[in-house]
Amino acid sequence: MSREAGRKDGQRSGPPGGRPMGFGPGPGMMGMPGQKAKNFKSSFKRLAGYLKPFRLHLIAVFVAAILSTVFSIFTPKILGRATDKLVEPIMARLEGAEAAVDFRAIASILALLAGLYVISSLFGFFQQYLMAGVAQKVVYRLRNEVNEKLGKLPLKFFDARSNGDILSRVVNDVDNISNTLQQSLTQIITSVVTLIGVIVMMLTISPLLTLILVLTLPLSFIVIAAVAKRSQLYFKSQQTELGLLNGHVEEMYTGHTVVKAFGRERQSIDRFEEINGRLYASSWKAQFISGIIMPLMSLIGNIGYVAICVVGGVLVTRQSISVGDILAFIQYARQFTMPITQTANIANIIQSTIASAERVFELLDEEEESPEAAGSLKQSAVRGDVEFRNVRFGYKEDAPLIEDMNIEVKSGQTVAIVGPTGAGKTTLVNLLMRFYEVNGGAITIDGRDIRELERGKLRSLFGMVLQDTWLFNGTIRDNIAYGRAGATEAEVVSAAVAAHADHFIRTLPEGYDTVLNEEASNISQGQKQLLTIARAILADPAILILDEATSSVDTRTEVQIQQAMNNLMTGRTSFVIAHRLSTIRDADLILVMNKGSVIEQGTHEELLAKGGFYAELYNSQFSEETEVQAV
Repeated sequence: MSREAGRKDGQRSGPPGGRPMGFGPGPGMMGMPGQKAKNFKSSFKRLAGYLKPFRLHLIAVFVAAILSTVFSIFTPKILGRATDKLVEPIMARLEGAEAAVDFRAIASILALLAGLYVISSLFGFFQQYLMAGVAQKVVYRLRNEVNEKLGKLPLKFFDARSNGDILSRVVNDVDNISNTLQQSLTQIITSVVTLIGVIVMMLTISPLLTLILVLTLPLSFIVIAAVAKRSQLYFKSQQTELGLLNGHVEEMYTGHTVVKAFGRERQSIDRFEEINGRLYASSWKAQFISGIIMPLMSLIGNIGYVAICVVGGVLVTRQSISVGDILAFIQYARQFTMPITQTANIANIIQSTIASAERVFELLDEEEESPEAAGSLKQSAVRGDVEFRNVRFGYKEDAPLIEDMNIEVKSGQTVAIVGPTGAGKTTLVNLLMRFYEVNGGAITIDGRDIRELERGKLRSLFGMVLQDTWLFNGTIRDNIAYGRAGATEAEVVSAAVAAHADHFIRTLPEGYDTVLNEEASNISQGQKQLLTIARAILADPAILILDEATSSVDTRTEVQIQQAMNNLMTGRTSFVIAHRLSTIRDADLILVMNKGSVIEQGTHEELLAKGGFYAELYNSQFSEETEVQAV
């Protein structure tokens, strides 16, 4: 079947919602505005549940991360011993004794040092390798669950949400989870172990120097909090302006023909420059303010270094501490502030990640379609008898749209559905194809309740041609062949000929191999409609649904298509939604709908003779057409 229900031609969204790519601070930068989770604890526990099957892998990752960090923590202390071996002869000479540099001892220390660096790197590689596998397997499972869920959600879910929001949850939020699992999780471990390990090693060297360094911590926290608070305001402004800029560019691009036709290029450029100017101002301030945190942290660190050097120098002169230990302590002091900064940044990233997980879980928890039945009907054996028995339906339970609808359509009949906008014409078709479930009564095909049929097999009985065409980015051949899997080249061409599309296709530079762009704007609206009709012809369905299928073509082509459609409808039950009543005079049955109810039904002549609602509609359209022709 032609799967066009609920889709609009050229419907494309801009960058999915969430944080736009290419802007804002990257990993490791402070002040990134994190979206906060509504229920952090439950979402965190649920996300952690996806990691349970990989418990052994995670234990190995934690052990590898700890060992890698521990081995790297020991290196400054050992390097200090090498320094002491170099300084010992100098100190001995100062005391009047002769001593030579023990290069063999230094060489053995350096060999040990090199070994520790290699072992630390190997454990680091092992940790990243394992964590990458765990993260991708978790996200692979999550993506599969989301994809399966999207296939089970009812049409009302997609009607109530924008494409951008759904894409954001499926793509951006899942990627955010992936990046955090792969990078930030191990960073937390290494940061905590580094912080604890560095403090322990500094205490073994000098508790007094450790106390001096720890006293700089409150100042570091004050700076981080002050800078993050100020920069977050500008980052929020940056994201707002970026969203406005993306929306403006998308509107101007998709509507560039209209913009040019009305000569609004200058206004469009002025609007772009206005938003871009505000974006520049907020981005510059955000990046500048978040960028000064590292110089400020370095300043605080240098204050600590000066204090350490002064006090350490005094301790060396008193021979309370060696020169090597002072050098080792300075290296530890340099390592001391980095895990604090990383942990503060990771905390914000995790907050944002849990919010992303929460959005994904909200999607996974959405109410699914009613349980799938296992029944089916063979398309070749379907007669096409359709009946609506006391059908009730409303998009909201307290606001019924259709009440007690009864329609009986015999096999091979052409049924036209007419009525004003909002009368329920499209709703009737959506119910027939089970895009929505009836609230009461039943719809049957050949006496079989459609709720007893598998949705996919039920919909394979229908062919649809909608007023809003849908074509995907691919060749014309592929777009027509979408109507039936495994269609041959000859069958595709035959369907195009029947739809009167073959001629214009062959006039294109690449013929059937012409690639339609993302919005199929490289062919006309009427040509797009011809391709969707060809697709429906190729599908060779048991039941046809036509929603103003010829509304976008010229009069001559409409006559040709109508002939092709008449041939296609022969022997098939057909539902035709029409606004131009002149096109459905030959219908076997005309259903006149208003406010969700069938208020009249009969043939064209019978309804005109009644002089009711249909007669008023027809006569008003006929008089309008006469006036237009007279003009």
